[in-house]
Amino acid sequence: MTHAHITAWFLAIVLFFIALGLHKSGKAKGFRVVQMILRVFYILIIITGVWMLASISNISLLYVLKSAVGLWVIAMLELILIKTNKQQKTSSLWIQFAVAFLLALYLGFKLPLGFHFF
Repeated sequence: MTHAHITAWFLAIVLFFIALGLHKSGKAKGFRVVQMILRVFYILIIITGVWMLASISNISLLYVLKSAVGLWVIAMLELILIKTNKQQKTSSLWIQFAVAFLLALYLGFKLPLGFHFF
């Protein structure tokens, strides 16, 4: 399930940047389509994350923190797209996204269920 989870969030990040590119080039219909597909990937990320969390017999606080940070990343992705579409300032959201994404990556790869890079 770890591979499905990583694939889902990787594709979500790619789709996020594709959506931003479509918005920047003025293709509103393409932006909306990619944004809807991205929302399906948010659901897949959450489902695979819950599945992985349910498969752990001894859940530590770090897993709960990782789940909360993962939801924070998804919220920032969605808020950046919404505010970009409304032509509003997104700099604070980008900072939050960077912090949350790096923290989620660190926790995801550090915990025993993930890959062991650290």
